[in-house]
Amino acid sequence: MILIVDDKIENITALTKILVSQQFEVDSALSGEEALKKVLKNEYQLVILDVQMPGMDGFEVAEAISGIRKTSELPIIFLSAVNISKAFITRGYTSGGQDYLVKPVDPDILVLKIRTFVKLQEQTKELARIQQELRNEIEQRKRLEEKKDEFIGMISHEVKTPLTSVKAYIQLAGVAVHSNRNEHALQFINKADNQIGKLNQMMMALLDMAKMEAGMLDFNVAEFNLSQLIEGALDIFSQNNPEREVTQTGDADIVLRGDLLRLEQVVLNYLSNAAKYSPEHELIHVDIQKRGDHVAISVTDKGIGIAEEDQAKLFKKFYRTEQSIASYRGMGMGLYLCAEIITFHGGTYGVKSLPEEGSTFYFTLPVTPG
Repeated sequence: MILIVDDKIENITALTKILVSQQFEVDSALSGEEALKKVLKNEYQLVILDVQMPGMDGFEVAEAISGIRKTSELPIIFLSAVNISKAFITRGYTSGGQDYLVKPVDPDILVLKIRTFVKLQEQTKELARIQQELRNEIEQRKRLEEKKDEFIGMISHEVKTPLTSVKAYIQLAGVAVHSNRNEHALQFINKADNQIGKLNQMMMALLDMAKMEAGMLDFNVAEFNLSQLIEGALDIFSQNNPEREVTQTGDADIVLRGDLLRLEQVVLNYLSNAAKYSPEHELIHVDIQKRGDHVAISVTDKGIGIAEEDQAKLFKKFYRTEQSIASYRGMGMGLYLCAEIITFHGGTYGVKSLPEEGSTFYFTLPVTPG
């Protein structure tokens, strides 16, 4: 849209007729003050500005338009029949105008100049958009590089700890064997095996995440009974955490359709987190509730809890609360993988928690019609 600014209505009418005949949309203002209000409110491609106006003259209007960030790139053509001296024309350019035409002006020349400036403005906007996209991409790449470096450092630390423990336990087992203390040697070997199991889980999580990023995470979908899933997860958890007590409520005799092992992985992750973040409380509770055509599975602990501002971010990749980073090992991948698995199965997930009172992590799955 072209804005014509002139204090004489007959001049606006004549210019409007020319521009409309060339398929331009036209707006008008009868004063500099009205023009400024309009350029702040509306989007214009170009301003045709009369120099000699009462109140704010054309030069003052142009300086104001050029000084506002939103309109600083708006092309301005001065059109004057009075101020045609070199000094006035020079001031027109220095105040922000792109051209200074003297009346009577050739309509064809005017239209040609308007088309040129409109095209230049469109190209300028497109260039600015491309530059902003490039800046955004550069910033995103920087953030990804920072995340990658942070992730590599975290992985190195997480892998180093169990490897160091395995090496120490094997050395202690060797000393015990040489001292004919086979019972102690077996204890050290079991501890080393436990650390290797943690390493294996870590590597499997990394592999799953890599497959997920590539869209290649495989799912073996079939019908199964929820009780089979819960019993399997609790059995594995109890073997690795014999000191923890898990209670269960609700009826798990429900037929579902999905990947049994992947969903078992979700329940195990919930249980493992409950154990990790409630070290002072042995009891963990699993609840199963059928709600219409969905079943809800929840795992509750009496641990450290999670602040409200952190709860919505827990299922994002690599996210860990400041408290967990400071006090607990982990890579922030488990809940992200859980979220992806649950989403694949058409379910929902979430957490309810209060700091220092504990947390309930839950997810839902659609029930197979009977």
